[in-house]
Amino acid sequence: MGEFALLIAAGIAAAIFKSGVRVDREYERGVMFRLGRFQKIQGPGLYFTVPIIDQKVQVDIRTKTVDIAPQEAVTADSVTIKINAVLYYRIIDPMKAISRVENYQMAVYQASMTTLRNIVGQHNLDDMLQSRDKINAKVQEIVDEITEPWGVEIERVELKDVEIPISMQRAMAKEAEAAREKRARLIKAEAEQEASKLLSQAAQQMMENPAALELRRLQMLTEIGAENNTTTLVMIPSDIISLAKEWSTAAQHSNIAALANQLNPAQHVERLNAATSVAQLNLSAPVDTQQPLISPNESTTSPQGQGNNNIT
Repeated sequence: MGEFALLIAAGIAAAIFKSGVRVDREYERGVMFRLGRFQKIQGPGLYFTVPIIDQKVQVDIRTKTVDIAPQEAVTADSVTIKINAVLYYRIIDPMKAISRVENYQMAVYQASMTTLRNIVGQHNLDDMLQSRDKINAKVQEIVDEITEPWGVEIERVELKDVEIPISMQRAMAKEAEAAREKRARLIKAEAEQEASKLLSQAAQQMMENPAALELRRLQMLTEIGAENNTTTLVMIPSDIISLAKEWSTAAQHSNIAALANQLNPAQHVERLNAATSVAQLNLSAPVDTQQPLISPNESTTSPQGQGNNNIT
């Protein structure tokens, strides 16, 4: 009877000892409460708890991922978009995570969701599409400030997708197309400007050396003859073109001189003075006595008798 009682006592002691033995992995921590009051944090490894008196709450301190569901938000320029994100956090103080908040996982999720919506409302659509890094950093900073009293650290926040309305997508596509067309026209204009400068320099060099123009013509003939075509070319010597240019220049100068003479009244005065001098010389010349003199008042009749002419 005594041996049986010893066996029962040994079994009970073994069961109690076994129930009090705890083993936590490297990424686990045990928050110990003794008679309802926080005592200490145990783990990792092997440790012993007093059954019935001690209570353990196990906490995983690995980095956790929170997928924020897509939600509608209005940007600062009144554009409704759908946005979702992913958040990474880990527990740095298990005692605060258990005692300061009822459910730290739900608390972190709700805080990140509301913060993301508020940050979206403070930025324009262009900022949401172009400056995601700044928005991620801002959301991380605000959420980390909220969760710090809970013993939770926010490691990273990333925007996954930004969905914009179809009409806005079309408008943005038109804007991007117009911007590309503008850049293309500017590049083309700059290329034409540079080409005109180079052509001007080439023309100046050809004017200084006419043989270069002949070589350019021969090269053009070579390029045309390289293809299988039936193009007929009539070659005109450059001397004929130069002579025609000189003739046209001389004719233009003569026309300008004639026009200047017509429009210059000083030349008319000189001509009038010259005519007056000639008339005075004629009056001062000796009179031929062999020719009959006709008085101013006499009149002559034409042989036909059709009219009278007064001769002075």
